[in-house]
Amino acid sequence: MSTLTPPASPTTGDVPVGDAPSRTSWLADTLNVAVRELRPMLHEPANVLFAMVQPLVFLGLFAPLLPDVPGGTSALQWFVPGIVVMTALMGASMTGANLSEEMLTGSHERLLVSPLRRSSLMVGRAVKEVAPALAQTAIIVAVVTPFSFDLHPLGVLTGVAMLALFAVGIGSLSFALALVAGGEQWIFWTVQQTFLFPVLLLAGVLLPLEGAPTWLAVAADLNPVTYVVDAERALFAGQFPAADVLAGFAGAAAVAVLGLLVGLRAMRRSGTR
Repeated sequence: MSTLTPPASPTTGDVPVGDAPSRTSWLADTLNVAVRELRPMLHEPANVLFAMVQPLVFLGLFAPLLPDVPGGTSALQWFVPGIVVMTALMGASMTGANLSEEMLTGSHERLLVSPLRRSSLMVGRAVKEVAPALAQTAIIVAVVTPFSFDLHPLGVLTGVAMLALFAVGIGSLSFALALVAGGEQWIFWTVQQTFLFPVLLLAGVLLPLEGAPTWLAVAADLNPVTYVVDAERALFAGQFPAADVLAGFAGAAAVAVLGLLVGLRAMRRSGTR
């Protein structure tokens, strides 16, 4: 990890204090933070494979129990896109735990008084979430393609772009939660687990929601992840229904905007309490 030299006095928000002639641009700051966050993953790629254990278990145990989709389509064609979204959601939602560790060790406080803008610290961390999401999607697709899964490259690539936007938002919300929890990991994990599984189930990731009670259908309609999952299923099947794809990108964008706004607010207030 590169050493960051703190300025003579700390900064608040994005406005530097005093003269800082060597201050880099916001984009360079963001890239610097993203690279810093990616280094542990590049040095220990086995962690990405370890994170794949649960999704692969779901694929191995749930997929054989699902009937084929009407029309002779394999159940994998319906199930895999949901698992891809689930993997991105679970992975990105857990990344705030890394920030909690930094807060306990003092690394986070040292970054706050570095020349890096606080908004760059937040956005750089969020952008980093795209890399593991893409790597995990590639692994899942590579595993299931030899079986009864039809690969549609253009649809998968479009779905990956949507997934990247979604992962940025979830990662930002995870970091914001860690900041609000103030390094108390039990608070972080309690809130994360409380919201994670209802969101997954209401999105129809594991089971279809057709025929669900009215209250459950309404809750699913209010869940932006539902639209991401529906769009991914269409795209992974090689279909591009405009309404579903637009709704999916809108849902992913809504999560990204909300996550970045909440994350930036939490980051700017970090260390001021």
